[in-house]
Parts: sequence; C-alpha cells; structure tokens
Amino acid sequence: MEQESIESRLASRGVKPTAMRLLVYRELDRARRPLSLREFEERMVTADRSTIFRTLTLFLDHHIVHGIEDGSGTLLYELCRSHDECTPADHHPHFYCDHCQRTFCLYDLHIPQIVLPEGFAASSVNYMIHGLCPDCQSRLTKD
Repeated sequence: MEQESIESRLASRGVKPTAMRLLVYRELDRARRPLSLREFEERMVTADRSTIFRTLTLFLDHHIVHGIEDGSGTLLYELCRSHDECTPADHHPHFYCDHCQRTFCLYDLHIPQIVLPEGFAASSVNYMIHGLCPDCQSRLTKD
C-alpha cells in the first residue's frame, strides 16, 4: 500500500501517521493475515515490544485494526479493510490450523447476520473454524 494512502487512512481515523505507526500498518498489510504481538516482534526486530503494543492498542481504539481471539489465548491483530468505521458487518470468518497454529482470513466467506434478542447489542463478532490448513493437511497425508 502506498505511504500516502496509509497516511490518509490513519488521519481519517484521527491517528497521526508517525514512522512507527506506518511501519506497523505496513507489516500488517504485508502479512495479509492476523498477527500476534510475538509475530510483530519477530518481524520487526529493531522495534521495541512496548512501542509495538502501544501502537496496536491505539489502532484498536481507533478501529484501524480489530482483535481476534482464535482460541490459543493470544490476541491477534488484523487490519480493518473498511474505509469507514469498522463494524461487525466488516468481519469475516477465520481459520485456525491446529497443526501449524496459524490463523487465516477467509475474506470470501461472510458471517451470516444474526438478529439478537431485544436489548442485546453486538460489539464484535468472532467466527473461528478449527482444522488443518492446506499445507499441513498435504504434509500430514504424505507421512
């Protein structure tokens, strides 16, 4: 993604585009899948853990990313691809590979809209499918 486009997206959400914020955004965009804080540290070895965490927290607060719980006990961060406010309608299913422990976005599948009983209001949606990714399934069936 072009730097001007990233800066524009951050500014539209009320976030000043600092060098670290641009780096974190680019890394998440490049990954094309949700990343954990540990994965950010491994990919951005010169960046401080607390700075990455503060940036991700800011991004969560301003709906630039959304957090995903895949059942591993670790929060994953994924870019909100919507140009406006990130809402539950923008979410999509995720697939957690029980073997390699990676989480994949299933962008082409949509979560059916759930009509909640009166008085309930959804703030997030988490639709996680567990199983084997194609790479692991292929490797495990060869053994």
